[in-house]
Amino acid sequence: MRIAFVVDPLDSLKAYKDSSIAMMRAAQAAGHAVWVIQQEKIHWLPLHGVCAEAVHIELLADDRDWHVVIDRETVALRDFMAVLMRKDPPFDMEYVASTWLLQRAEAEGARVFNRPQALRDHSEKLAIVEFAQFAVPMVVARDPARLHAFIDIENDVILKPLDGMGGSEIFRVRHDDVNRNVIVETLTRLGQRTIMAQRYIPEIVDGDKRILIVGGEVMPYSLARIPKAGETRGNLAAGGRGVARPLSDRDRQIAGTLAPVLAARGLLLVGLDVIGDWLTEINVTSPTCMVEIAEQTGFDTAQAVIAALERACSTANNRASVGFTRSSPAG
Repeated sequence: MRIAFVVDPLDSLKAYKDSSIAMMRAAQAAGHAVWVIQQEKIHWLPLHGVCAEAVHIELLADDRDWHVVIDRETVALRDFMAVLMRKDPPFDMEYVASTWLLQRAEAEGARVFNRPQALRDHSEKLAIVEFAQFAVPMVVARDPARLHAFIDIENDVILKPLDGMGGSEIFRVRHDDVNRNVIVETLTRLGQRTIMAQRYIPEIVDGDKRILIVGGEVMPYSLARIPKAGETRGNLAAGGRGVARPLSDRDRQIAGTLAPVLAARGLLLVGLDVIGDWLTEINVTSPTCMVEIAEQTGFDTAQAVIAALERACSTANNRASVGFTRSSPAG
């Protein structure tokens, strides 16, 4: 069967650590044909519905030359067994437009993971407010006065935009920081952009743990991303060092509570960020860290994703065969 991955340009992906490539390799090993799609190649046409210019690739073991192109074709998304949306943020209007098109493709019979509506509904920063019992004390605002009041109460905070990734634009600010005004002004764009302020969690020195949930099941290992010296960000993109660890009791409590809720909304793959005992983010666009966990523990999360994908598609087929019908293709 054919599986399509919506990803960033192939020459920008680093095979030695990229989770999307790990999933592609797992899909090929399971006997599926792997196709890749660039976000800008998704379109809608009369009579054909939502289509994309897709590239059929063969995955190679070499991390330098990791693929060869087999074929190129414009394909209706409903003709794939599944479409995995793995485009990295920014979560801008072009990303939103892609989710609109992907949602239309669903109505035409495509199976899209994570579901487009769920991607739109779950801001990776803001989604944690639904699970406030696990979240670190925080405020979300663009009013500088509210943000400064929170800094004064907590004394030591992390400020970050709602649409960043990879540790970009994250600042640690203490109540006596001489630069706090300019940092707040810059991040909020003089009160015109909403940001998040969270209490600083000292346990970050032990790592920002990425916990993966696949098909509603909590994977047994996290990747603790430990900041380099002089840093408060554990993100691997910011120079953090990844160390795989078994989940703690608190990790399992948090992930076990969220897993069935998020899976029911069509989120096949989720990455939770936990620092110490606190939930700090819920990542749904393109969760990573699979390669590092596999290398250090032997546990293959990418393989688990493909198995969950196969089960989800099989369930959808069974429902259709007993009377649940999908919408007719456009035209």
